[in-house]
Amino acid sequence: MSMIPSFFGNNRRGSSSSFFDPFSLDVWDPFKEFPSSSSFSRENSAVVNARVDWRETPEAHVFRADFPGLRKEEVKVEIEDDSVLKISGQRHVEKEDKSDTWHRVERSSGQFTRKFRLPKNVRMDRVKAALEDGVLTVTVPKVQTKEAHVKSIRISG
Repeated sequence: MSMIPSFFGNNRRGSSSSFFDPFSLDVWDPFKEFPSSSSFSRENSAVVNARVDWRETPEAHVFRADFPGLRKEEVKVEIEDDSVLKISGQRHVEKEDKSDTWHRVERSSGQFTRKFRLPKNVRMDRVKAALEDGVLTVTVPKVQTKEAHVKSIRISG
């Protein structure tokens, strides 16, 4: 007898197995009873999925984001108030053919926006962006600081 409650989706249709299968496709969805949940998740999933890596090197701050299938015309990189990097865009929904039968829709669509407050040591006038093979790379160079020149002073006396 299984100790896992059935609302976790451990009973597949047509299966008499009573053990919990974490990889089962019959997964409990706590929001499926809410009528607006599907439209909410579809419209906002692109925002959630706009994931960005931010790495700092000695020369620059480097941002990388995966945007598979997007063209550079569909992505914007902007600087706001000389201190905020804004990456935004829109992924459009594929045209639906009424004769098609959809079994699963997992690719997100909709607008996305991510903002990053940058430190003061950056050169906003030299920001570069490139989109290659679905990967957006934004490079924000740092202000080159001079190394402190140390001069020894001889102490007399």
